[in-house]
Amino acid sequence: MPATLRLRRPMFPITPLALLGALIVGFWVLVTLAGPSIAPHDPGAIVDADVFGSISAAFPLGTDYLGRDMLSRVLVGARYTVALALAAAMLASTTGTLLGLFAAVSGGWIDATLSRALDALISIPSKMFALMMVASFGSSVPLLVMTAALSFMPGAYRISRSLAVNVQALDFVQAARSRGEGLVYIACVEVLPNIIRPVLADFGLRFVFTVLLLSGLSFLSLGVQPPDADWGSLVRENIGGLSEGAPAVLMPALAIATLTIGVNLLIDNLRGRRGKGM
Repeated sequence: MPATLRLRRPMFPITPLALLGALIVGFWVLVTLAGPSIAPHDPGAIVDADVFGSISAAFPLGTDYLGRDMLSRVLVGARYTVALALAAAMLASTTGTLLGLFAAVSGGWIDATLSRALDALISIPSKMFALMMVASFGSSVPLLVMTAALSFMPGAYRISRSLAVNVQALDFVQAARSRGEGLVYIACVEVLPNIIRPVLADFGLRFVFTVLLLSGLSFLSLGVQPPDADWGSLVRENIGGLSEGAPAVLMPALAIATLTIGVNLLIDNLRGRRGKGM
C-alpha cells in the first residue's frame, strides 16, 4: 500500500487577522513603489483656489493649506515614510541581531563589552537621541536613517542575544563546538534558524517604532525637509485645518495609523508552527 503523502504545513500559518494585516501592509508597499507614477497631479503644484478643500471627485482627499492635491502628496510622501522606516528598521535589526549572535556565542569579555556599550546607548530615549543628532549635524535623509537605526539597534541586540544565549546552551550547539566548528558556523547555522521567528516579529515592532519616530521628527520640522514631505510633515503643515475637520490633516494621520495597525496585526497573528509534543 503506497505511503500517504502529507502536506507540509507552512512555518507561519496565516490567521484571518494576519491576512488583513498583510493586505494593509502590501497595499502601502505598492503605494510606496508606484505612488509617484500614479499621482494625478504634481505634488508641489497648486491646483485649486480653495484651501483645505473638502473631498470631491476632482480631489479625492481634498486640498491642503496652499490648494495642492492631498492624494498626490500622500502617494508621494509614502516613499519617504515607508521606505526610510524600512531601511532604518532593516539596518537596526540586522546589525543588532548579528551583534547579539556574536556576543552570545563568544561569551566572556566580548559579550560583556558589547552589552555594556549598548546598554549605555539604549538608556538614551530615542527622540532625545534623534534631537541631539539633528541639532549637531542637521537634517538629511541619510542622517535620519542612521539615527533611527542607532536608536533601535540596542533593542534588537538585547532580544537576539537573550534568545541566542538560551539556544547556544542546548546539546546540538555543544555538539557543534565539540566537532570544532567555528563561531560563524555556530551562529549562522545552529543558532540563527532557531531564533528567526521572534527576530522577525521584533523587526516588525522596530519598523513601527521607526515610522512613529520619523513621523514625530517631521511633525517637529526636524525630519524630511521641504520641498519633499513625508506623512508626518503633511500633518504638521496642515495642522491649521484641524479645527475645520479638513481632510488634509486627517488623511496623512490616517495613513500612519493604518500602516502601524497593519504591521501590528501581521506580526501579532503570525503563529509559529508547533513542534512535536507541543
